[in-house]
Amino acid sequence: MSCPFCSIDLKRTRILFTSQYSKVLLSNPRLVPGHLLVVPIRHVEKLNELSSTELHDLCDTVIFYEEKILADFSSGCDIRLNYRPFLDENDLKVNHLHVHLLPRRNEDDYFANLQKNENELFTWLSEEEKQEMNQLFSTECVV
Repeated sequence: MSCPFCSIDLKRTRILFTSQYSKVLLSNPRLVPGHLLVVPIRHVEKLNELSSTELHDLCDTVIFYEEKILADFSSGCDIRLNYRPFLDENDLKVNHLHVHLLPRRNEDDYFANLQKNENELFTWLSEEEKQEMNQLFSTECVV
């Protein structure tokens, strides 16, 4: 399967912006109106595969469009990045790193359909799990 982000049809483009290292697309299909994708130009699947220049450009682009959404379009914005190699690629799951920017409003359709049950999905950490996760993730982050 060829990558839909690497081979976007420029005649039917949904590209809003392109820098040297990333592009911004209207998500199609979308979850909410104004749903954007920020995609690195180079085909990678995980953040750690980006050079520091590519990562900086991607983050700057995400921040710029988040601020644009908040100033001009919506009162909130969810930012989401998924890495799910356990799922096969399909029309909704693309194996090319991309960041979702989801404009949010109180009680929007996305909220009504998915997040209204959010409290039922969260689970409080047990002491055993806290200790286990602490042990697993206790290494220092070297930046």
